[in-house]
Amino acid sequence: MGGHHKPTITVTDDESIRLNPAWQSVRLVAMAVGVLALLLAMGIGMTQESSSYFFHSYLTSFVYFLSISLGALFFVPIHHLTRAGWSVVVRRVAELLSQNLIPMAILFLVILFPMLFGSHTLFEWNDPAKWNVDSPQYDELIAHKSGYLNSIFFTIRAIIYFGTWICIARYFYLNSLEQDGNGDKQITLKLQKWSALAIVLFALTVTFASFDWLMSLDPHWFSTIFGVYFFAGSALSFFAFITVVLFLLQQDGKMVNIITKEHYHDLGKYTFGFTLFWGYIAFSQFLLIWYANIPEETGWYLRRQENGWATVAILLIFGHFFIPFFGVMSRHVRRNKYLLTGWAVFILIMHYVDLYYIVMPQVAHGTAAPSFGLIDVCCIVGIGGLYISSLIWFATDKPLVPVKDPRLSESLALQNH
Repeated sequence: MGGHHKPTITVTDDESIRLNPAWQSVRLVAMAVGVLALLLAMGIGMTQESSSYFFHSYLTSFVYFLSISLGALFFVPIHHLTRAGWSVVVRRVAELLSQNLIPMAILFLVILFPMLFGSHTLFEWNDPAKWNVDSPQYDELIAHKSGYLNSIFFTIRAIIYFGTWICIARYFYLNSLEQDGNGDKQITLKLQKWSALAIVLFALTVTFASFDWLMSLDPHWFSTIFGVYFFAGSALSFFAFITVVLFLLQQDGKMVNIITKEHYHDLGKYTFGFTLFWGYIAFSQFLLIWYANIPEETGWYLRRQENGWATVAILLIFGHFFIPFFGVMSRHVRRNKYLLTGWAVFILIMHYVDLYYIVMPQVAHGTAAPSFGLIDVCCIVGIGGLYISSLIWFATDKPLVPVKDPRLSESLALQNH
């Protein structure tokens, strides 16, 4: 993404690229707040007439933070496959974000266990009555899909998804740490070699995971490009989130002369590009379904034009696309870390609204109205607190820059023209 390069800076593994001990206090507080918030959300949700709202809200927040780590998991092998030089100094933070797929796998158990014990609060297709031809609740379409949409196969696929993601994340991260110690350039070539396979596996697993965990909330609906839609949001949220993380690290005195306005400029380019890509895919999905006018497909959008959801749809059109599109278009904004971070925070908020729009209308079988409340706040704070705590734990005692990467000097001398 960059232009000319001229070496000016060197990096040594010292306190300037490692977290201060004070971050451990932040980690413990984030973990405590996260646990308490989730317990409060569960307590409120389980005392209501139906636990449906809690599980849908939990899924929204879960997928939100999962998507950030999946975006990071995409970025790391793409960096190696394209032999990118500009991104070396930001790659370690991306590697650390991808490690959070491990705690996300644990948090997924809150969704998985109730379903395995017969709950169909979240996934309508898990209700045996929908498969039983003698039941008054029999649904022919759900019964037809039962070979794929059943709790056992759902669990097996989830294990495959998380197993694949965690293996990829750990492989690239551990090899990167090994290179920090020995400076072996062959490690760079090895990671480049396996990057193509990693991206193929990533594409397949993320596509089907989005089908399983989001699209199947309405088992009658399908979109062949929904996986691409979810990927676009994941990549966009990653670039926004890493911008915020780098900004906070620099405010703490870390990597001050390492991450420059040139790197923020390139992160801004990707943020701008994926904002456009998300808008293109979102419009394409709607246009294809509107033009085909198939009841199983149009029903999903029709439900989101009722009970106040049309307002959320309009908010997404402007807040997730038009406003950030023009906001991040300026070169001046992309090269100003304060302005870019502000837009990154805005984009992260809109990414949550996007997932909320996908998941929450399914509460009460598609008749629920937007009602953001305490349970939603607790789920965001709960999973977010555990996510941040885990991120700090993985970053502890590790250099925040791959200090012996052979392309480090190229990244340090990045100049955009």
